[in-house]
Amino acid sequence: MLLFGGVGSGAVVADESFTAMTYNIRYLNSHDRLDLWSMRRSKVIETIASSDVVGLQEVTVKQLRDVQAGTPEWTWYGVGRDDGEEGGEFAPIGYRHDRFEAVDHGTLWLSDTPTVVGSKGWDAALPRTMTWMVLRHKVDRAEFLVINSHFDHRGSQAREESGRQVAEEVDQRAVNLPVIVMGDFNATSESAPLKALQAGKRVSLLDARDMVEGKPTGPTGTWNGFKAIQPDRRIDHVLVSDRVTVQEYKTLDPRTEAGRFASDHLPIVIRVELK
Repeated sequence: MLLFGGVGSGAVVADESFTAMTYNIRYLNSHDRLDLWSMRRSKVIETIASSDVVGLQEVTVKQLRDVQAGTPEWTWYGVGRDDGEEGGEFAPIGYRHDRFEAVDHGTLWLSDTPTVVGSKGWDAALPRTMTWMVLRHKVDRAEFLVINSHFDHRGSQAREESGRQVAEEVDQRAVNLPVIVMGDFNATSESAPLKALQAGKRVSLLDARDMVEGKPTGPTGTWNGFKAIQPDRRIDHVLVSDRVTVQEYKTLDPRTEAGRFASDHLPIVIRVELK
């Protein structure tokens, strides 16, 4: 399902640098009690709107519609992982359409049959997808590839094979393009899935945290479980190719008006410039 934003009226920004964010917003769970989506929604949307390009995870169609309504200057693309339409969670990509335009986009399933809608791979508990998009910067016409994904939470083989599949997709699509890969990979930086992600044969992906020109800021972990941030448990990641300069790397900690976490994950945002 392709979700279009409204027609933007703002002037094109001259700055060639931009921000990219990954954020698992926690699916719409009616049992979350003090952390229901209705209590978190405004802060999540405010956080999303602070960036320029965003990859989200665990998004239900109701949440995606809420996000779309709250970001009228954005365009969103994503499909439900169960049926390729509105069923199941989405891993959508959004962007400010005063700064970027989409050249191409698509969705693949993380499995041995990536073009089969709803297919489940290896030992995964659920169908999983990768959303890809080629964006063009309106200022300098530079194009770059963005991939957003959410790896399985149970299947260790599925996570590693998913990393390998994304790396192969980058090899095929981005020989001449800068690349940003983001998502909730349910794996830490030294794990097999992250090593598989970084084992491309034609395009090498680098941890944006390691490539930042200054020092990373914010918490060292990205998981809080609505209880407490777990230091060094970084399971959400942003990776870049060597054609992307990382100027800033921040792990944010957005809170609701009640002082609670806006999601059970923390978002990561980077400021980049394309080489």
